[in-house]
Amino acid sequence: MKRRGLLIIVSGFAGSGKGTIMKRLVEEYENYALSVSMTTRAPRPGEVHGREYFFVSKEEFERKIKEGGLIEYASYVENYYGTPRAYVEEQMAAGKDVVLEIEIQGALKVRERYPDAVLIFVLPPSVEELYRRLKNRGTETEDVVRKRMSRAAEEAGIIERYDYIMINDEVAGSVRRLHNLIESAHLTPGRNEEFIRGIQNDLVRLWKGEE
Repeated sequence: MKRRGLLIIVSGFAGSGKGTIMKRLVEEYENYALSVSMTTRAPRPGEVHGREYFFVSKEEFERKIKEGGLIEYASYVENYYGTPRAYVEEQMAAGKDVVLEIEIQGALKVRERYPDAVLIFVLPPSVEELYRRLKNRGTETEDVVRKRMSRAAEEAGIIERYDYIMINDEVAGSVRRLHNLIESAHLTPGRNEEFIRGIQNDLVRLWKGEE
């Protein structure tokens, strides 16, 4: 039975390690595709169209908006960023589970358009560990770290709207658990209605009246 891929939405606090986990997931398991975003900003050195981003003009991006060709989009520093619908649906139709890293509000908007999407929130093992990870980046001032912790406190109130939480204590184990979680999501009755109906119909047809 060929299965259709799932849309996997991954969110988490800054410093939770979600980006690292997603990258390793795609590297270690062949059935995943990272969603490639579309943007109007210019490519940076080393970036390739279709790999880091789909680079398009502002006019083309706005045409995509009008046509409903984006799952979600936002404007940041005078440039558009968004998730192309066609790329995601092509990958899912081919049986790939498409993984999309996105912030909370965007994730909930995607759920409105794709009710069957699987929403996963990545958490650190403790608040102290989250603070330690942010500090150890070495790229942000103490003021920025505190702002990120304050933002995490606000975001924590929406965690219950996700389907699953995934505690990232160490990368290898977290990647394995995330893969197992997604595999389990494929096996819910609601995602296998056609197969279940086939079993039910065959049982009635072949064994009705049998003891």
